[in-house]
Amino acid sequence: QVPLKPGRSLMDWIRLTKSGKDLTGLKGRLIEVTEDELAKHNKKEDCWICIRGFVYNVTPYMEYHPGGEDELMKAAGTDGTDLFDQVHRWVNYESMLKECLVGRMAVKPITAPKGEVLKNEMVSIMFYSKLNIFWYAQRKYIFFYLLYFLFYSYDWFQTDSLITIVIYTKLKDMNAELVIVDCQDKRLRGEIIVGDHSYLVELGKDCNFYETFPLLVNIAEKVGKVEVILKKKDNVHWKMLGQPLGSHNTFIKRTDRGLFYRKCKLVSKTEVTHDTKLLCLMLPKSTHLRVPTGQHVYLKQIIAGTEVVKPYTPVLPFLPLDFKEPLRHDGARIYLMIKIYSCGLFTQALDRLQIGDYISVSNPEGNFMKSQVQTSEDLFLLAAGTGFTPMVKLLNFALTEVSCLRTVKLIFFNKTEDDILWRNQLEQLALEDERFEVQFILSQPREDWVGKQGKISSSLLSEFVKRSRKDSKVLICICGPTPFTEQGVQ
Repeated sequence: QVPLKPGRSLMDWIRLTKSGKDLTGLKGRLIEVTEDELAKHNKKEDCWICIRGFVYNVTPYMEYHPGGEDELMKAAGTDGTDLFDQVHRWVNYESMLKECLVGRMAVKPITAPKGEVLKNEMVSIMFYSKLNIFWYAQRKYIFFYLLYFLFYSYDWFQTDSLITIVIYTKLKDMNAELVIVDCQDKRLRGEIIVGDHSYLVELGKDCNFYETFPLLVNIAEKVGKVEVILKKKDNVHWKMLGQPLGSHNTFIKRTDRGLFYRKCKLVSKTEVTHDTKLLCLMLPKSTHLRVPTGQHVYLKQIIAGTEVVKPYTPVLPFLPLDFKEPLRHDGARIYLMIKIYSCGLFTQALDRLQIGDYISVSNPEGNFMKSQVQTSEDLFLLAAGTGFTPMVKLLNFALTEVSCLRTVKLIFFNKTEDDILWRNQLEQLALEDERFEVQFILSQPREDWVGKQGKISSSLLSEFVKRSRKDSKVLICICGPTPFTEQGVQ
């Protein structure tokens, strides 16, 4: 994020979109936009961008964009869908930019082939040439999808009171974190995560389950079989499981599915520091979801009629001090450590939530792999402020389940002592486990501070980031504000 001018907050943008001002420059008309026309609008003072076939005049949004004008200009006058998906596909651009909609992209006309070719011959030529092109360009994908048809399928069984859905994946390392199940609004959704793809069973209309009854998920890890057991509302024999919905029985990239949300209840809110709180959200009883280490979820709220979405990394309710066994919790709760900003539209709305209120929580996302930790001997965690949150589960996993680790060191940057999250717990953990060390570094300390001070720099890091032995395998994880992260990486 970049600093914005005064009067350029998200709330200011929402007010502008509701002011009735013409933000497209077309006086309410929607037009069909050709590629040539789109390419003409490629300047800061005249910037159009295409996202998923729709063209928006983002010129008035330039000064309100949290990522800065330069980020928007990367897609000026072009199709910015891929760039948008890479950076923040979770943002509801349709809601944020609805008053900036210029129109749809024009469909390219298809030119008929020259020469006199009989209709059936032309169809054959087109089919075979397209098949050849597709085969040479997409060989690995065809193989991948053939594997899908061989390995992914589902079946279902019933008793008088229960329905059992069985998903066969043939994956040897299937575990609870790879299975997400939701049963709500007479809709059953079961998703199996396979790297950056997923297999989906999605049924509706006739799914007459008890949505307040806890569903049961059984996983046969070695053969990749997943059983989902639900309770019927009526003890009658079902002729069919449900009506297949649009994405039912598909195996596609997760980024192409879009985000799925469920409403979670706020059950507790406790202070961590003067401006940071630990929120505990209860998942619906009819949901099975485990957020993997290093991944995040999105919270969604409607603020002033606009859908606003922000990412947060779940933490544990506390730092365990005994790492003889993995921390076991029921998975029914999600804990979020959130800093409340005085001028933050979203966090202020979160802070106003009362116990018993609901907020929408997405499926987990992220590309961090535990295997990166499992082969490391030295693990260094560089965190600034709430960049500490992804380190919580990572610490627990590393100290509990990674036997080859010699050292785990957290270098924690904050402004003042009052800003340090879970300081007492971290210091206690360092006393309890000889592998773990924590170093606090302050940029605005009081006069009586005896620890290290300053901001992230080569000299500070060279003092603390040292191998336990000459050729040890090192993993460094970093999280914090963008300038901190960028400088740390450099």
